[in-house]
Amino acid sequence: MSDFHELIKNFSKTREYVRDFFVYGFKSRNEFKDKSPRTYDNERRRLESWLGPYVQKDYASNGSNISLAIDSSLLDTNPLFRVWKTKSFTDNDIVLHFLILDLLRDGKALTVEAITDSLLRQYGTLFDIQTVRRKCNAYEKEGLLQKEKSGKTVVYSLDHTLTLWLRSNGSVLDALDFFQMAAPLGIIADELSEQLDHRNRTFRVKHSFFVHTLEDEILLALLSAMNQKSEVQLKMKGSKSKAVSTVLCVPLQIFVSTRSGRRFLCGYLERNRRFTCFRLDTVKQVLPTKTAAEYDILLEKLDRNRGLIWGVSFQNNGRRHTDTLTMTIQAANPEENYIVDRLKREGRGGAVTQTAPGVYTYETRVFDCNEMLPWLRTFTGRILSLTCSDPFVERLFYQDLQTMYQLYQINGGGPGSRA
Repeated sequence: MSDFHELIKNFSKTREYVRDFFVYGFKSRNEFKDKSPRTYDNERRRLESWLGPYVQKDYASNGSNISLAIDSSLLDTNPLFRVWKTKSFTDNDIVLHFLILDLLRDGKALTVEAITDSLLRQYGTLFDIQTVRRKCNAYEKEGLLQKEKSGKTVVYSLDHTLTLWLRSNGSVLDALDFFQMAAPLGIIADELSEQLDHRNRTFRVKHSFFVHTLEDEILLALLSAMNQKSEVQLKMKGSKSKAVSTVLCVPLQIFVSTRSGRRFLCGYLERNRRFTCFRLDTVKQVLPTKTAAEYDILLEKLDRNRGLIWGVSFQNNGRRHTDTLTMTIQAANPEENYIVDRLKREGRGGAVTQTAPGVYTYETRVFDCNEMLPWLRTFTGRILSLTCSDPFVERLFYQDLQTMYQLYQINGGGPGSRA
């Protein structure tokens, strides 16, 4: 039997387990069907090693259930950043990491040959020149080293500029504290703060969506493709069906839910000739393919269409391009004007008109009225009527009301009655 190792080679598998424990939780060992019990045990032990203070165990008849209990309002950083800081390496990797950085710490630029000779002369370690070159090129790609050409010779140096600048600008530390708590890719600020031996003592976020940092690797690849105006191939895994598929699209924008923090890629599917949104937590891999010649034109089209989306859906159940929804509510004047104000504030551009004393009509036109249902239900008890050009949405709304009436043993309901 192989020994357990805390470090990992493949982050995608770990990402799924951490998300399962954090978002869903309360699953026993037998309820993880996708992987073997041994894989579950390894991932559970990694999780306990990385996030021990936040791991919660609940005991049930079918065994212990593992979940993560994290209160963002009490923490000075995202504990899930620790997951990004674990990676497997060989003995040569770790030796070369420290020795090369130590050789170059004085700021001098050296060739690969000079670095290899110095490793033998100063540290008594013999490495092949090609091994050292590969390591230097990898560090140059990751931003640890600078690579320059001096005539026909390629030299490498360690750049201290950023660290020195950060140390001399104390006000930047507040920016790092805020960035790591509030921004995507906050792991960058967390790493810099750690290098400066600094800890956030300024900011706390009451509602922070820590789990979405697990998608930052995917987010970075998508932002890079957008910057290059490139088409991408997405490897997707369905959140419910678990089926794996590939999609070709032009990535245009990232949408973020202010309610749940969930992030979506809005892209254009050339094959379907339409805009579509994909949940970032279902994207497993991003591969750039070719430059999108009409990228700027597609962005302009998206800007024109954004005013007609309620959430992230560009499609409906009918054949119409958009659907119209009309809702009439009752709100007594003036003591319930706050209801009308809320309707105007949250209605996302919909028209609100007073049709009678204490009666107001809200009308809007969007791609998918089905996305509006959770919001519409918050006016239950005040709705006098609701109609929609998509009969499915209207039927579903009144069916939900009938279900509620049955649960609470209330008589009435249906179109024409007050909801």
